[in-house]
Amino acid sequence: MNPITLFATLVLAAIGIGIGSAGVPILGGVFVLAALLVAASLKMANTWQKFVVLRAGNLQGVRGPGLFFIIPIIDSVVAVIDERIQTTAFNAEQALTRDTVPVNVDAIIFWHVHDARKAALEITNYREAIDRVAQTSLREMIGSSMLSSLLSDRKAADEHLRDVIGGKTGEWGVTVMSVEIRDVAIPVALQDAMSRQAQAEREKEARVILGSAEAEIAGKFVEAATIYAGHPAALQLRAMNIIYETTKERGATILIPTSMVDSLDPASALVLAGQAPGLKSAA
Repeated sequence: MNPITLFATLVLAAIGIGIGSAGVPILGGVFVLAALLVAASLKMANTWQKFVVLRAGNLQGVRGPGLFFIIPIIDSVVAVIDERIQTTAFNAEQALTRDTVPVNVDAIIFWHVHDARKAALEITNYREAIDRVAQTSLREMIGSSMLSSLLSDRKAADEHLRDVIGGKTGEWGVTVMSVEIRDVAIPVALQDAMSRQAQAEREKEARVILGSAEAEIAGKFVEAATIYAGHPAALQLRAMNIIYETTKERGATILIPTSMVDSLDPASALVLAGQAPGLKSAA
């Protein structure tokens, strides 16, 4: 009983008892009877509620929100429908995907009643039916999907489930707003295999990238060798720079033989190369 009905009933009953105590029992009885009628006939629906009323077994109407009266005994409220957004969690355990992989999937559905008459009269228990339809649709979707697509494209799976479940519940006056897959659990052994496969693929990509880098570096070396062959002075400068960088990094002193210093001079190297045969023949 709602607060307004309770208050009106208590007031009428108190007046009737008071009048009866004052020596007017008939009038007091009338007020007490009025209190009983108000308690049985005055109803109040909140702004999110709809009351489905039958009169002598036939649909009399859907009432609410606010205050309304029904005829006691003849009218009856058979259902109070909550039209707010509801959530229902459902799952599928050990469901086989299209590539025969067992998975456990948890999901949640957001829905609300848009037609209170259908929700009360077209089906016995619409809440239980929503849960059953959601589970069945989830298993059907898993059975027609590959594991890879189920893991990588959840948004498409959510939209598919929303359309399928909403198409079935729409006949009961229930609108499915969205479906969200929360988790897809696969066997531990398969997780290890997938991890090893992913690691092998990453190593393969790393080796391909390394090979491409080596090929590019080799090309640069060939290009540099061609330049140094045509410009010996550039090679000398490069060699001197390498020596400088070595001493700078380690802070050490390097002793260089005079022959090595002479070899860094392209002109001296050519002279030595020309004198070498003469020295050999003289010996």
